[in-house]
Amino acid sequence: MTAAIPTGKPVRSAIIGLIGWLLLTFAAAALGAFASASAGAFYQQLSRPDWSPPAWLFGPAWTLLYILMGVAAWLVWRRHGFGRARVALTIYIVQLAVNALWTWLFFVWHQGAWAFAEILILWVLIVAAMVAFARLHALAALLLVPYLGWVSFACALTFATWQRNPAVLG
Repeated sequence: MTAAIPTGKPVRSAIIGLIGWLLLTFAAAALGAFASASAGAFYQQLSRPDWSPPAWLFGPAWTLLYILMGVAAWLVWRRHGFGRARVALTIYIVQLAVNALWTWLFFVWHQGAWAFAEILILWVLIVAAMVAFARLHALAALLLVPYLGWVSFACALTFATWQRNPAVLG
């Protein structure tokens, strides 16, 4: 009878891999967080739709999403390695960069139109990552569903906020 949990080097490798994927994912989050360091005051002064969430909700929501994203990438990597999952993991890494860019476009450079166009690209990249992950690990793709849902909502919020603030988000 074999053990249900592998022991020795594979477990250590799996843990190091998980930490690596979480660190990469949270590095992208940190790039965005750096850009949004003073976003609270800017966000509060914007005219926002009634359905926009309170500013305090974004941190916890994104933290949970980044954990799910990192675990999803790790599951794909753990099962197939980077060599066999190169396309899926490359799409994942590209969408991380695009994710971080949105914060700069919106909160630092105040580019509403560019932020909206960019978040639409991010949405497509998330769908592409989900499709690529689904071919390799179904659970990994499912872990990205909340992320896609939040970014779908963020697309609508970005558009509505940009439209309500043309002088500020020109």
